[in-house]
Amino acid sequence: MKITEKEVRNIAELAHLNLSDEEIVAYQANLEEILSYVDKLNELPTDDIEPMAQVLFEGAEQEGLRDDVLETSIPVDKALSNAPLSGAGQFKVPRVLER
Repeated sequence: MKITEKEVRNIAELAHLNLSDEEIVAYQANLEEILSYVDKLNELPTDDIEPMAQVLFEGAEQEGLRDDVLETSIPVDKALSNAPLSGAGQFKVPRVLER
């Protein structure tokens, strides 16, 4: 699958990455290699493979899972009591995206 420079630049912008022209070329090659590998994986016959419900251990589907039980929540003032900065009943955090 061919990926264009324009697509790489668009992906970089969506990821908030400032890439040089050399990095764009390198990422373009890397992404093409990844997509080619995915195309190879898509050629594998998987029609006869049953979906797996639990991959961590063998056993019943619900084994190891607890029942959902409705419980009272922690009060907001207690949840925020150790927050370095809070307001309006919410945690306040520094801005990480500049747009």
